[in-house]
Amino acid sequence: CKTSEHKGRGGKAETWSRGAAKEKTLECGQIVWGLAFSAWPAAEDGDTDPASALGLPCLVLATGLNDGQIKVWEVQTGHLLFSLLGHQDVVRDLSFAPNGSPILVSASRDKTLRVWDLSRDGRQVQVLSGHVQWVYCCSISPDCSMLCSAAGEKSALLWSMRSYTLIRRLEGHQSSVVSCDFSPDSALLVTASYDACVIMWDPYTGEQLRTLRHVPLHSTLDSSSEIHTSSLRSVCFSPEGLYLATVADDRLLRIWALEFRSPVAFAPMTNGLCCMYFPHGGFIATGTRDGHVQFWTAPRVLSSLKHLCRKALRTFLTTYQVLALPIPRKLKEFLTYRTF
Repeated sequence: CKTSEHKGRGGKAETWSRGAAKEKTLECGQIVWGLAFSAWPAAEDGDTDPASALGLPCLVLATGLNDGQIKVWEVQTGHLLFSLLGHQDVVRDLSFAPNGSPILVSASRDKTLRVWDLSRDGRQVQVLSGHVQWVYCCSISPDCSMLCSAAGEKSALLWSMRSYTLIRRLEGHQSSVVSCDFSPDSALLVTASYDACVIMWDPYTGEQLRTLRHVPLHSTLDSSSEIHTSSLRSVCFSPEGLYLATVADDRLLRIWALEFRSPVAFAPMTNGLCCMYFPHGGFIATGTRDGHVQFWTAPRVLSSLKHLCRKALRTFLTTYQVLALPIPRKLKEFLTYRTF
């Protein structure tokens, strides 16, 4: 790793804030298309890394490159941990297992997804084939049981993270699916498409629970706008699981309340490509084609006791297990998100 320090006129390296580490540049040698962070388990005794000496995990960053390589870095030191070889084309997206295990999934323009185990020297565990177009989005469920992938086809694919086999195709969109995300309790899956719709699925049954349609706000468009002005680019869940954020080509960031099935907030933005909630809520980051990351204040919500109970139960109960419980039908509908 080559370290680049930004120096002032006096020749001394400047830092952005008092006590901050000097800015570093990781020289990947290729265009970087995908990024994913994860905590790395504490090292064995005798390791000289400061974080490991304190028994703390270190932060690692996986980078998906233009030539099909994946380079995994230790962020604090800039040390290159692994160069993962196998993809034959651009690595478009990366996703670490949310439970902290060293499992990494990569999505590529070679139409495959690949599963890597960093605890086994970056060994390639599985190749998932089934898409006929470039794969450019992948998302692992928070309980690490499922993987969803989107490849510019009208259907998204749902995979088992235990057997690495295809569970089902999610068919319902009328155009290319471009983004997907799981709810924090793994009970819901959302997919966004160029057809200007977000579909909310029950990943366990494959049932479509509701559709959120993007209706253009004409005041934000000009006469030169193209037909597909509401084509979606990205969708993501809020940390508590009651809101969605979407970015579309109609120059709007929308925030949706699932309870009302309609947007509760809008923000004007141009050239939007992706969005992501801050892990603790309250803020959304959006990325644009012109190279900017913008930050937005998002509605904060205090989850009801009912929703917290539902979220806690659905973290370890599948839809089928909920339906088998000896409880009233209305309670089952609430726990399976058929009602709010």
